[in-house]
Amino acid sequence: MNIRRAAKLLGGPVKTLQRWEREGRLIPVARTGSNRRLYTKTQLREFIGLRQAVSEPTRIVAYCRVSSAAQKPDLANQRKVLEEFVAAKGLANVEFIEEVGGGLNVKRKKFLKLMDEIGRREMKTLILAHRDRLTRFGFEWFEHYAKSHGCEVLVLNQERLSPEQEVVQDLMTIVRCFSSRLYGLRNYRKDLKEALKQDADHDVSN
Repeated sequence: MNIRRAAKLLGGPVKTLQRWEREGRLIPVARTGSNRRLYTKTQLREFIGLRQAVSEPTRIVAYCRVSSAAQKPDLANQRKVLEEFVAAKGLANVEFIEEVGGGLNVKRKKFLKLMDEIGRREMKTLILAHRDRLTRFGFEWFEHYAKSHGCEVLVLNQERLSPEQEVVQDLMTIVRCFSSRLYGLRNYRKDLKEALKQDADHDVSN
């Protein structure tokens, strides 16, 4: 059957089936010559059974982060603001995760665990005091990743909860990184010139 009949059988819009295909949750069994999606009743029955067996995620997590142990007061302030936000929204059973680690480091232990849980569709909502508490760069990608796995991202975007000294530290890290690469490039060029000169001298001597 075509996608419209399949959507009607599942009780949802066509766009939902298209999204499920992009997420790899419900792939058409075939396509017509004009590239239209085709499904079977058996496939849809199995999918309905699978969806009923898998419960919707209910976990709500508030994630707090600072770059260094010296910023523990900032960490406590983040949590306090998030607790007030959660209470004002009437959200219950919210888990609070606190982590110390740089925003440029995407190998942070708790951050990776959080991403794994989102990938397994265990997370309903992720709450942040500011977008850079999750990551200094690439937030849009992580937000897209979360949403594509059924996790809503709520960001308060409180600038005062984004320590300025962290920005300076991260910028210094970036500068050091590029300086090292430029230094290495200069050494490479120097070695290359010496190698070429030696080859030229060798050719002349022969």
